[in-house]
Amino acid sequence: MRRRPLHSRSVMPSDAPPMPTRCAHCGLRASGAFHQLAESELGFIEDLRSASERVPAGHVLIREQADGGRLYTLYAGWAFRYKTLSDGRRQILNFLLPGDFFGLQQRFSEGATYGVEALTEASVCVFQGARLWELYRTQPRLGYDLTWLCAREEQMLDENLLTTGRRSAMERVAVLLIHLFKRLQRIGLVAEDNSCAFPLTQQHMADALGLSLVHTHRTLRRLQALGLHSLEDGRLVLRNPRALTQLADYAARPLEKLPLL
Repeated sequence: MRRRPLHSRSVMPSDAPPMPTRCAHCGLRASGAFHQLAESELGFIEDLRSASERVPAGHVLIREQADGGRLYTLYAGWAFRYKTLSDGRRQILNFLLPGDFFGLQQRFSEGATYGVEALTEASVCVFQGARLWELYRTQPRLGYDLTWLCAREEQMLDENLLTTGRRSAMERVAVLLIHLFKRLQRIGLVAEDNSCAFPLTQQHMADALGLSLVHTHRTLRRLQALGLHSLEDGRLVLRNPRALTQLADYAARPLEKLPLL
C-alpha cells in the first residue's frame, strides 16, 4: 500500500540549473558551502562520474533489496531515504538535499537495505561504485571526505532515533523544521526573510517522525498558532528560529564547509 501525498504539486521548479559537464564548473562548488579541491582531485571525481541524470518527482533512484553499483551526489532538488514493511508502512530515514552523497551502503551488503526516492524533480551525478577502492587508494583526502560523510550520516541517524524514541510530538515537528532549515541555510538556500522551499507533504513528515497524519497536522497548527512558523504553498518561513530551536531542544552544529563528491 503506497502512501498518498496530501497534494501532488511539485514545488521544485522545472528550471533547475543545468548540470555542468566539468566538475570544476559545478554550481554547488561555487556556492562557498563546500571544501575546495585540488585540480587532480577534481579530475579524479570527473573521471569517476559515469553520468548525470535529471529525474521526475517520485522516481526511485535506489530500490530496496535491489543490487546496484551506482553511487550518487544530489545536485539539485530533494530526495529521501526510506525503508518499508511488507504491508507498505514506510519509515523515512532522512531527507537528502543538494550536495548529499548516497548509495554507499549498498556496496557493503547484498542488495540495498533502503530505498531512495526523488521527492521533487531532481538532478544527480552518478558515480562508478566499482572504483571505490581506487578512490581510497589514490585519493586519500577524498577517502577521508567520504568517511566524514558517513560519520555525519551516522550522527543524523542518531538524532533521528532520539527524536522518534524520546521527543514529544511538538518537539519532533520542531526539530524537523529547524534541522532542515539549518541544513538549507548552510548551502545558501534560505532567503533573507528566513523562508525556504519546503516540498514535504504532511505525510512525508508523519513518515519521518513516526506520527499519525492527524497528529502531525494538529501539531503543525499548534506551532503556527504560537507564531513560530508558517507553511504555505510549499514554502516554510521561520518566524522565531530561536524559540523553535529551544522548543526542539536542538543543538545545531557549527557552520562549516562540507565535503562534496
